Amino acid sequence: MSDQVVVVDAGTGNLRSVVGALTKIGASVRVTSLAEEVLKAERIVLPGVGAFGEFMQGINQNHLQDALKEFIRRGRPLLGICVGMQALMEVSEELGRFEGLGILPGAVVRFEESPSFKVPHTGWNQVWFSRQSLLTKGLSSGFYAYFNHSYYCVPQKVSQILAFTDYVVDFASIVGEGALFGVQFHPEKSQQVGERLLSNFLSI
Repeated sequence: MSDQVVVVDAGTGNLRSVVGALTKIGASVRVTSLAEEVLKAERIVLPGVGAFGEFMQGINQNHLQDALKEFIRRGRPLLGICVGMQALMEVSEELGRFEGLGILPGAVVRFEESPSFKVPHTGWNQVWFSRQSLLTKGLSSGFYAYFNHSYYCVPQKVSQILAFTDYVVDFASIVGEGALFGVQFHPEKSQQVGERLLSNFLSI
């Protein structure tokens, strides 16, 4: 297991819980907003909170967009969390229309309002596997994870949906291709299953 991981800071939220969770499982963590540090990284965690547009603005202002794309092009491991997963898509409709990194074809859309479901989707829900992956090794399909979001990813390629969760619709809760992964839930708030998932990522 590699213990080196770079956490990318887009300047939109508190990264303490993500850094704390990685440190707890034995990772050596560096937080950066510098493109040159991204390009030198062994593996990257891209956490995101708040609005998609503000997150992407932070990415672009720090000139991280090209560095992240190049990092992924080289086949190195990257894990996007929550808005960090959504940023892998081409476009989001949150509070307007904003371009993402465009690494995975697809869009980010809002849950439909419903008397039966509250938006945002907040709390524990189950994650069901669409296919096995190195990220979920040792976890059982249907495990519970902690969510907090009003928007979700709609990937164009079914093969890139690794797991789904049922809330209003069946939405993609884990996406991935090669060494690139994204999770809509918060592994740093998901107790033992979150620790296992992060440990798996450090082993990829």
